Amino acid sequence: MTKETFSKLVLESEQTLYRISMSMLKNEADCEDAVQTAILTAYEKLSSLKKEEYFRTWLVRILINVCNKQLGRRGKIINLDDNEYTAEPSVPSHDKNVELKIALENLPQKFRQVIVLFYIEGFSVTNIKNILGIPEGTVKSRLSKGRSLLKSSLEA
Repeated sequence: MTKETFSKLVLESEQTLYRISMSMLKNEADCEDAVQTAILTAYEKLSSLKKEEYFRTWLVRILINVCNKQLGRRGKIINLDDNEYTAEPSVPSHDKNVELKIALENLPQKFRQVIVLFYIEGFSVTNIKNILGIPEGTVKSRLSKGRSLLKSSLEA
């Protein structure tokens, strides 16, 4: 893969990387650091990518590993009530998108992660299985449980 192709693919994936890292880290500065680290790591390990068509999945897997390391260094579980990734105060609370965003943020990470990858980023169940390194059945069950939790939260 050429440097130009790498740059093009990274630019195409930029928003996806940002949304995924923000869903995990809940802090803009940490999110930016994670994305930059993931891109640098991908560039350094580009020779390990076997097929160019899997670049996006491979890059997201690197990003998730970087985010997990950052979370581990924090030495604590994120308190979702104190995160910085909440709706702007000027946005009306009755807005359905804001309600959905808040409900999504309040999901446990393992459910939020598969929901974001599947519904927001458009990855298939098979791709999510490969990205997260979990069985396909686990991806499906987490999607189902995540949808159920979101529905309960939105109906409350």
